[in-house]
Amino acid sequence: MTEVLVEHHWEPPLTDADMDSMIGSTAGCFGMHRVDRNSSLLSADGRELFCHFTAPDAESVRIALHQACAPRGEVWSGTVHDAPGLTDDGLAQANILVSRRFDASVAFEEIQALDDVGSSRFLTHRARRMRTYFSTNRRRMVCLYHAPDAESVRIALREARMPVERVWAFRQFRS
Repeated sequence: MTEVLVEHHWEPPLTDADMDSMIGSTAGCFGMHRVDRNSSLLSADGRELFCHFTAPDAESVRIALHQACAPRGEVWSGTVHDAPGLTDDGLAQANILVSRRFDASVAFEEIQALDDVGSSRFLTHRARRMRTYFSTNRRRMVCLYHAPDAESVRIALREARMPVERVWAFRQFRS
């Protein structure tokens, strides 16, 4: 099975009721295409949605979303890297998403080394990286953090001189 990630931007913003309805309406199509939804992360303003699926391949997710009449957004496959000792309870505490895009392919270890060098910055701002999703083309990365707020993560990233595209707070919708 493959880890598949989907990013959506919504106008107008989604509500919790919209999320519950969407999750319920896609279940049949997902089952037919052997797509398992692991989690969906909705931004605090309801405009950004990041979803993690396990499926035979990314195309299965695209087809299932299309058949469920759900906009598919940006779909990519990748790998999942958890912080050492992370439990499901620990992952449930994640509340900040950081996205990164790279002009050229990078090695996961390169970015991990930057994270390690800047680790004191994250400790100072009480931000802990919980999980990283890294694209198979090595040009996209999404990291989940647990922190007091998005600004704490932004400051730590800036001080550590780490590349960043966007940072936003979210609430989780888990399977």
